[in-house]
Amino acid sequence: MAEFRVINVNVGVFDKNDRVADANRAKLRAQKTFMLNVMASPGAGKTTTLLATIAALKDKYKIGVMEADIDATVDAETMANAGVRSIQVHTGGECAMDAEMTRQALEEFPTEDLDLLFLENIGNLVCPAETDTGASKNIEILSVPEGDDKPLKYPLMFEVCHAVLINKIDTTDYFPFDFDAVEERIHRLNPDCKIFFVSARTGEGMQEWIDWLDSEVAAWNA
Repeated sequence: MAEFRVINVNVGVFDKNDRVADANRAKLRAQKTFMLNVMASPGAGKTTTLLATIAALKDKYKIGVMEADIDATVDAETMANAGVRSIQVHTGGECAMDAEMTRQALEEFPTEDLDLLFLENIGNLVCPAETDTGASKNIEILSVPEGDDKPLKYPLMFEVCHAVLINKIDTTDYFPFDFDAVEERIHRLNPDCKIFFVSARTGEGMQEWIDWLDSEVAAWNA
């Protein structure tokens, strides 16, 4: 019989990432810069939601955006055209930002001059939930056309988020969506998660979300 060895692995695969994430968070806290990690599927309305949110808070906070994509510069150009300080981060084929990518991006952005920084992560309901970037808070944007079953199919995403925005509530005449069911499914996974029902396009429900974010930024920067 061939010989074999038993190797005990005592360090988790995400241990290094978590150390870098903690360092990112400590740096941001020292600078009084609140970073929000924004996650969602492609087409859920991340950029539209960010533009509406920034428009509501731009007179109160100095704001920047880091746009993460595998390729292209569409979102960063959209932000720049709206007058928002932004950089584009290309991940070299990786399906989400990790802590080291975020650290490198933070070095290229003058975060010490920002109160609020949005990281618009790559559109994906799996990979972004698996790695801590060092953000102050995580949010998920789930759009009505995607369906109310997504917390059942992608539980980790909803477990790691501090808030979930149910976006495109103005489309319920065309897409069936059970609001009570999605709220119950999210809170079963994450009882403390804040849930906001919004339409970034029409503005419906956005003020409650903006008020929550405003209070979180103020607390972080205090």
